[in-house]
Amino acid sequence: MPHATAPSTNESTFLLAALRENVRLDLRPLDAYRPISLTFPSSSPDTYGQSEVRIGKTRVLCVISSEVIAPYPDRKFDGVFTISCEMSPLMGAGVDTGGRPDPSETILTTLLDKSIRRSRSLDTESLCIVAGQKCFSIRADLHILDHDGNLLDACCLALVAALAHYRRPDYEVHGEDVKIFSPQERDGVKLTLRDWPFCVSCSYFDAGSIAVTDANLLEEQCREGEVVVAMTRYGEVVQVAKYGGVAVDALGMLQVVEQSLAKVKMMNGVVKEALASDERERDKGGVMKAELSAENERIMERPVG
Repeated sequence: MPHATAPSTNESTFLLAALRENVRLDLRPLDAYRPISLTFPSSSPDTYGQSEVRIGKTRVLCVISSEVIAPYPDRKFDGVFTISCEMSPLMGAGVDTGGRPDPSETILTTLLDKSIRRSRSLDTESLCIVAGQKCFSIRADLHILDHDGNLLDACCLALVAALAHYRRPDYEVHGEDVKIFSPQERDGVKLTLRDWPFCVSCSYFDAGSIAVTDANLLEEQCREGEVVVAMTRYGEVVQVAKYGGVAVDALGMLQVVEQSLAKVKMMNGVVKEALASDERERDKGGVMKAELSAENERIMERPVG
């Protein structure tokens, strides 16, 4: 992950001593997440596909956009989906990419792309407009606003939520002519998502004998290894990735996968609850009811004759 100021020897020693006593510096259990919040900020009622996730002090913004392009020659019946991850000095002290791509951006983008593609979460065939001629290109831009550890889990949660929230433009095909409707002309159409994959990251300390979920920045800087599990709410393992030199035996790997399922179901509930809350706020029936009531009041106030 991004290179911030390295912790001192005293900090590292104290952290490891506390973990050996099953104590984390923020007093969380070893397998617990920090508080998670998910919101859908928007500048207008017609804006969809923007999600902001906070895991503790880590904050990520995901923005989904689309455009009509020609499909790839070898994928005539598929649309296009791309992910871009941007890190900037805004995310924390000591982070300066100097305008060059950070290796962490590549790792994050690769893991997120694999999670979506291997789970076949996004149905790219549904993005096809005219085979071999026109399709939708869906782009996900991830902006890391604050970094206090566990960027991958936050980015994956923001990405899934934004995809589930996004509405692509509706369209009509007449012969070779394609008309794309604006949000003011027609309501957008939800993307076809078969499932929601989530990432759960586990950090290892003390030669692999201590496992910690949702490491903060200090814990990430002191850890000896990491295992990332991408999984759906039904327990389907999408990918398992390991980083760092510490060895993790087969039993330890199985325990991580088993524990990840409960975390994935928790994240799935966070997304469902946030989507339901956003729909209630955007309830057009409620808006129309208020407008009709106001119009009726104006009619009643008009003088007769």
